[in-house]
Formats: sequence, C-alpha cells, structure tokens
Amino acid sequence: MKTSNTQKFSLGLFIFIATIIFVIALYLIGNKQNLFGNTFRISAVFNNVNGLILGNNVRYSGINIGTVKNIVMINDSTICVDMVIEEKMLRHMKKNAVAAVGSDGLVGSMVINIVPGKEISDALKPGDTIQSYNKTSTTDMLETLNTTNDNAAKLTSDLLKITEAIKQGKGTIGMLIEDAEMASEVKQTVSNLKTASANTSATVLELKKIITAINYEESLAAVLLSDPATANKMKSIIENIEQSSLDINNVINNLNSVVLDFKNGEGTVNYMINDTVLVNNIDETMKNIKEGSVRLNENMEALKHNFLFRGYFRKLERQKQKEAEK
Repeated sequence: MKTSNTQKFSLGLFIFIATIIFVIALYLIGNKQNLFGNTFRISAVFNNVNGLILGNNVRYSGINIGTVKNIVMINDSTICVDMVIEEKMLRHMKKNAVAAVGSDGLVGSMVINIVPGKEISDALKPGDTIQSYNKTSTTDMLETLNTTNDNAAKLTSDLLKITEAIKQGKGTIGMLIEDAEMASEVKQTVSNLKTASANTSATVLELKKIITAINYEESLAAVLLSDPATANKMKSIIENIEQSSLDINNVINNLNSVVLDFKNGEGTVNYMINDTVLVNNIDETMKNIKEGSVRLNENMEALKHNFLFRGYFRKLERQKQKEAEK
C-alpha cells in the first residue's frame, strides 16, 4: 500500500515539531546545568555534604549562580566539591566567601549556599578553593538533644532531692526555712550588719567633717600634713626618741648586769649584801656605839656637876655667851 502525500506531510511535521521540542529541552536543561555560556570552576572542602548530588544548585546570597559539577571523597573526613559558576558573577565574589551545604526548603533538594565574607578581601579567581562551613546535621542535632534531655532529667532529679531535703529542714537552707529561731538570728545578724554599716557611714562623715575643718594655714595638723620640712623634723624627733629609748634600755641592761655582778661576785659589796653574820655584827656594833654614846653623855653631865670640873664648864659657857653676843 502506497503512502499518501498527507501522511508524509503529517510525519514530517511531527518530526520537525519533535526536533524543535528536543532542541528547546536541551537548551533549557543545558542552561540550567550551565552547559552553555561562559563559566568558571571553584571548589570547597566539606566534612559532610548531607546528601548533596551532582547538578544541585549553587547559590550566592540567595541567587542561583551555578551547579555542582563534581564530588570527590579525598579521605574518610574530607570531601571536595567542584562547582561551575557563571562567569558574570566572578567580579562580585571574593576569596573570603564561605560555602555551606543546606536544603532548599524543609523537604527540598540540597544546595550549596555561598555567602560573602564580612572583611575586605581579594577578588576570587577561577580554580580557587573557598572556605567552607559544616552545619550540624539532623542526626547530630538529635543526639545533642537526646544528651540534653538526659542531662535535664538528671538535673530535675537532683533538684527534686534538694527540694525534699529543704522541705525536711536539712542543710542550712532547710534550717533557714524551717527553723524559726535560726531565721530570727539571721534577721538579727542582718540588722546588726545594717547598724554597723550605718555607724561606719556616720564615722566616715565625722572624719570628713574633721578633715574639712582643718585650718591649713594655722593649725599644727595642717602643717604636719602639708609641710615636708616639718614632717621631716617630726620624723627626726621620733627617730631621736626611739634612739633614746634604745639607749635607756642599754643603761638598764648595764645596771642589771652590775646588780647581777654584785649578787654573784665575791667582792666587799656582795659580801656585805649576802653575809647575814656580818650584817648582824654590824647591827650589834651600831647598838653598842649608840649605848656608849648615851653613857658618855651621862658621864659628861655628871662631870659638869662635879665640884672639881664645875668651874671649867662654867668658863666654857661664859666664852660661848660672849661669842654669841659678838
């Protein structure tokens, strides 16, 4: 059966339209994947890419500027990601830009977000490796949340124990809460501290008044406070007094030494002080001398009244009267 012209035309039109659609699709896909146009390549190193795959978008300050070209695992903790970026963005990007792996919405595909650095830096060049920031993964967040939950449970348990102990009056806080007498003592202590503080403030005010009342032109205190020459003189006087005190102390020590020598030596003074027999003999001698003197006076009185010596004594009395009259 021969093909009609209508069927040939329809087939040709279908192929033509399909070709146009295919070219448009290739263009759109290639444009999305940066297959057409001028581009450059940069890299970033991550510890975890969180499910990033080839073809995912690369954004700079929220604008799509390229796609992920290659993902290479260097070692167990280092992953290098190559990105293809539109050449027109090269003049806007700096070397201190930071790349981070994120998600496009809550359940969207993964993307690489590049944010500019805050400090001034040189312009980015094709082939450079920019800094990266590894965000905390959901698993790490859940593990951290689990640990925090366990710690919170332990803390709550400890707080419950502390609260029970306080309610039972245990410990200082419990005694303060439950013991009315101790609470009263603490209150009295605080009151005493308050009174002491008030007294201290009053003392400081009095001292301030005294200092303010000093006459810096005539008073001795002002002279001592403000005149260096007088202060030096007072310092010299105090030093002299201190030296005199030391000299007096030395004299006293010497006297003590002399007294000890008298007491412990073998000379006449020590003999007179420590020999009780000699002291008794001297005492007895003095008594005898006194008695002899009394008897001598009595004998002299007797001689005055004796007729043999009466004239002699009268003569002596007349001479004394004449000398007294002269």
